[in-house]
Order: sequence, then C-alpha cells, then structure tokens
Amino acid sequence: MKVIILAGGFGTRLSEYTKRIPKPMIKICGKPIITYIIQHYAKFGFKDFIIATGYKKNIIEKYFNKNKFNLNIKTVNTGLNTMTGGRIKRLKSLIGNKTFMLTYGDGVSNPNLKKLLNLHYKNRNIATLTAVRPPARFGAIKVNASKVVYFKEKSYLDTGWINGGFFVFEPTIFNYIKNDSTFLEKEPMQKISKKKKLGAYKHRGFWQCMDTSRDKEILEKLIKKKNKF
Repeated sequence: MKVIILAGGFGTRLSEYTKRIPKPMIKICGKPIITYIIQHYAKFGFKDFIIATGYKKNIIEKYFNKNKFNLNIKTVNTGLNTMTGGRIKRLKSLIGNKTFMLTYGDGVSNPNLKKLLNLHYKNRNIATLTAVRPPARFGAIKVNASKVVYFKEKSYLDTGWINGGFFVFEPTIFNYIKNDSTFLEKEPMQKISKKKKLGAYKHRGFWQCMDTSRDKEILEKLIKKKNKF
C-alpha cells in the first residue's frame, strides 16, 4: 500500500528555517522531521512512499537520493502553489485504483496504523483520519465569582478532537478534488462527512505538529523524553 507524505508547502510560520530548507527537512534531534514519519510507517510494514514536493523540492530530492532507507521512496514535484487536495490529485496515476495512506510532512505521532486501517475497512469509509487531542498551549483555569475553582497546568485539552493527519483514503477521493486550488480539508472532507463516509480513529497517544519554533522545541523535548523514535 502506498503512503503519501505532503511536503510541498512554504512553511511561512517557521521562516527562520524555511528560508533555507523546506519545512519537512527541519531537523529534530539531528534528523529531518519527515524521517520520523517514514520510520513510523515502516514499523508497521509500509514500504512504498511518495513524497509530494513543491517548495525547495531539490533539497528533499537530494536527501532521499543520498540516504538509503531500504524502502521504496519516490519524490514527485506537485507544484509550488498547489494546495493539499491538488497535490493528491496530481498523484492519481501513481496511486491507481487502490486504497492508500497519507499524512502531512510536519506532524509526528505514533498511532497504531494497523488499527487505523482495520477501522477504515470495517466501516467502509471513503476516508478515515486520525483524531487527536491537541496539546494545550496554556494552563487552563475556571473562574467563579473571582475565585479559581479549576486549575490545570499545560497538558492536553480535556474536550475536543482535531484532525491529526495519518489518513486512509479510497481512490474515490479523487472524485471530490477539482484541481490544484482544492484544499483537502475543506470541500472534499466536508462532502464526505455529509455522506457519513468520513471515519475517525481516536488516538490518545503521542502527537505533535510543528507550526512554530516553539512547537519545534516542544517536539525535541518530547522525543528526547519519551524516546519514541
């Protein structure tokens, strides 16, 4: 089964790094963040990867041409200004008429990918995403009549789930993507959700995206502390 990694964005919120390199190549504890993602899939037996490149694509291409992972890793230029849905659409001929997995090149997590896949097949979804509870950026308090009645230091949000990436898709997803300007997370996912064909695998374990330099610091500390990868 093919695994697609979206790695073509500009990463503007990390411009102190992305002026020189694409976001998925930013190093965490000495390794590009994209390698942690690939290694996690490989642990579950996935060996066939397509990296959808765009911004500073040559750096990603050079890295994977030079470094061998005993995996089938192909880089494909999906355009400089192409949106997430459009990048997937451009890979249609390479994916074919088969189920495939996909995630973002800037989020590290450790979901059980076999359970994710089984849930997808069991519920006969068009798409299944991994739902995560985002780390709280600030401590949470509840105030009643000027008294704090609830206090919790930085942890994870008590309620609410967000899209954490690590998707499974059926090839019918291509029918919901119009062109390069299509955001996967907007019209395609909304339409599939209305059809009740969008599943969610709830992952309560490790997950951390890297949108800011602060996120990068948190991710490095978590990986060192948990020794997950």
